Amino acid sequence: MLNGQLKTFIKTAESGSFTKAAELLFLTPTAVMKQINALEKQISVTLFERTNHGLRLTKAGESFLQDARYLLEYSERAVLKAQKIDEGENRSSIRIGTSVMTPATFILDIWSQIQSRMPTLKIELIPFDNNPVNSREILLHLGQHIDIVAGLYDDRFLADRGCKAEHLYDKKLLLAVPVAHPLHAEPLITADKLKGQKVLFIRRGWNVHIDRLRDMLESRGVETEDFDMFAIAAYNRAVSENTPIITVEGWEDVHPLLKLVSTDWNDAVPFGILYSPTPTRLVRQFIELVGKITST
Repeated sequence: MLNGQLKTFIKTAESGSFTKAAELLFLTPTAVMKQINALEKQISVTLFERTNHGLRLTKAGESFLQDARYLLEYSERAVLKAQKIDEGENRSSIRIGTSVMTPATFILDIWSQIQSRMPTLKIELIPFDNNPVNSREILLHLGQHIDIVAGLYDDRFLADRGCKAEHLYDKKLLLAVPVAHPLHAEPLITADKLKGQKVLFIRRGWNVHIDRLRDMLESRGVETEDFDMFAIAAYNRAVSENTPIITVEGWEDVHPLLKLVSTDWNDAVPFGILYSPTPTRLVRQFIELVGKITST
């Protein structure tokens, strides 16, 4: 590669002197001069006019300087990219993103089966703050700092976040009712019992399966209002406004002042492992194994 010669050429062009370039590069002026002469000979172009007053770039040299800077930067990026890929391919652990709303507990049920087939696999838990910006950025850049995250999804969600999913199972859509709400003592809540009541839903368009339940309830006279994402703030709002909220199986203990009440609907939403479309070899093996385990 020409990296060494390109660096020498750029420093020489910027300093206008073999001697000054040598000081910057911790070389002797003679070594710098030899590198420039060798570069000019290799590409058959005169890059500098040598005068008694120093060096001056030729027209060809000025053009080459612009491209040399780009080539050097591109070359360095290529090396870093290859190193990152190599590091990922040789990684012996999988980094799982985890937060209050995206716990890694899904792996507990199948861990013994995973370990029996991938005995050298290690798991790293990477905590993150579950806010709208973080959640989106993590999914858009899976494989960089976090390899996989467990979560709810639909096809539109995956396309928007640029990730793939390995389906584990469906999670039931549930109704959480504040303990101060009149309906919290009901043994079974129906759409008719919610008529005229307000229910909090994650914003329309976030998940087609949740929207389907919303459409059914609205058609039966239930009022709905949006919250932006499944996070503690949404459950705090439900309690402070004394308003039922649609939640998901597995989040039963998110807020102590909300009680899950049985309903007469059986709607559910897909839940699985979200991962990069270009996973490392280890992540790909893990995903394939999880798929086999959960499908049996």
